[in-house]
Amino acid sequence: MLGFAFKKDTNDTRESAAINVVRDLLGEHAKVTVYDPKVPAHEIIADTLGKGVENPRLIVAKDAYEACAGAHAIAIVTEWDEFKTLDTRRSMRACPSRRSCVDGRNIVDLGILRKIGFSAVGIGKPA
Repeated sequence: MLGFAFKKDTNDTRESAAINVVRDLLGEHAKVTVYDPKVPAHEIIADTLGKGVENPRLIVAKDAYEACAGAHAIAIVTEWDEFKTLDTRRSMRACPSRRSCVDGRNIVDLGILRKIGFSAVGIGKPA
């Protein structure tokens, strides 16, 4: 998951959709890796699981490339400018062969993702 804050350029997580997305994925026994450039790891964990609670299936990455490594699916949930300029081929190369991207903020070029083998959708955009 790329992004956790409610909106870019802030570390505010109040009412962030990412919290429920991560909880739902963990509830389905998924391994979830989250990266947000402003929200500290302890806050991501506390907001998702509760203060002092841990889950080995929730990992907080140091950067977007680490978050994408080994991912079967990538969800972009906060429109950070750095996600717009990711080296798409580098970040996606580390993903397994069956891979998907859901761009919840419509900030990446879905055509490029599809060309390199992704099933890619943008929220509110035609498939």
